[in-house]
Amino acid sequence: MAMNGTITTWFQDKGFGFIKDENGDNRYFHVIKVANPELIKVKAAVSFEPTTNNKGLSAYNVKVTPESKYIFIANERLKLTSIKSWLVYTEEEPVETRIDKENAVLSVGMLMNSIKPKSATKAGEMRPVKKLAITTFQGTTLIFTEDEIDIDNTAKMLKV
Repeated sequence: MAMNGTITTWFQDKGFGFIKDENGDNRYFHVIKVANPELIKVKAAVSFEPTTNNKGLSAYNVKVTPESKYIFIANERLKLTSIKSWLVYTEEEPVETRIDKENAVLSVGMLMNSIKPKSATKAGEMRPVKKLAITTFQGTTLIFTEDEIDIDNTAKMLKV
């Protein structure tokens, strides 16, 4: 079962260091057990497989999380490592609820593709709206609707 942690100590000359895991325990790791050793540095986030050797807790199959993993969703820049969880769901909304034009920051090309012809709507009519909720480790929840973004494509980016 993979765990996450942070590199707390790194002895480059000796090729080993320590990771503080999500339980607060220190785990030894060696450079040969790291998938992308060029990214090793103190305070870097990592995922790894926990194990125990004759010296105590250790980690193997260590992957350093690249820092530049940002995704942009409807002009929000999100760091992938700050995303705690996400969920795609559908909610019934009154048909009149359209995008708030002030906040719709889409390129004209995208806008032209995503404007759905307005059918004759009856007042109070409901329509299912697909939404994506993203919760960050900071406790913020961002909600995007299918009127703003391509939900399926965005979900694919989040599955990395």
